[in-house]
Amino acid sequence: MTSLPQNSDGDLMELLRTAGPMGVHELSQAIGVTPTAVRQRLGRLLAQGVVQREAIRAGRGRPRHRYELTEKGLRLTGSNFTDLALALWREISKIEDFNVRRTLLGRVVQALAGAYAPHVHGKTTTDRMREITELLAQRRVPFSVQQSGDQPVLTAHACPYPDLASKDRTICALERILFSELLHQNLQLAQCRLDGAASCQFQPS
Repeated sequence: MTSLPQNSDGDLMELLRTAGPMGVHELSQAIGVTPTAVRQRLGRLLAQGVVQREAIRAGRGRPRHRYELTEKGLRLTGSNFTDLALALWREISKIEDFNVRRTLLGRVVQALAGAYAPHVHGKTTTDRMREITELLAQRRVPFSVQQSGDQPVLTAHACPYPDLASKDRTICALERILFSELLHQNLQLAQCRLDGAASCQFQPS
């Protein structure tokens, strides 16, 4: 079983968003961890394309590096569209024509899948589930991948849409469809927090 995604990378990204470009030692002092730990986090973020670095030369010797968010990193931080999402969801729910509503929701799922798909390309279902957990960890949504017999299980330890889900369970179905699109495999919602379970679990049907 994989461990829960850590929020430390997100904290570092948020610091870069608010404070601007910083060096390793500045980041180390600001978040209270060792420079080695900062370099490890920066290495992950550089590989994900959300942070970039610039060499600063001051005389002779090795250049110092300053790190800042890329355009992709800026899109992933500092965004809280909960109110907007709730308002849009309420308006979509008011559409009386079922076929129009279903078509619109389908387009929403396809748009999300198109945004996530370039980052989900593992060879196995388990690999792709793990890549999904990494994407969601950047958004501070804790997911993990577990094994149930010979089947991988994608577990949501907190709902990405708590306000929406409490008002309309359709969002749970859309989430299942989105994960199915990304995994290229039909999933079932094996258990749901709205039914009293400790977590929501998606597994191959």
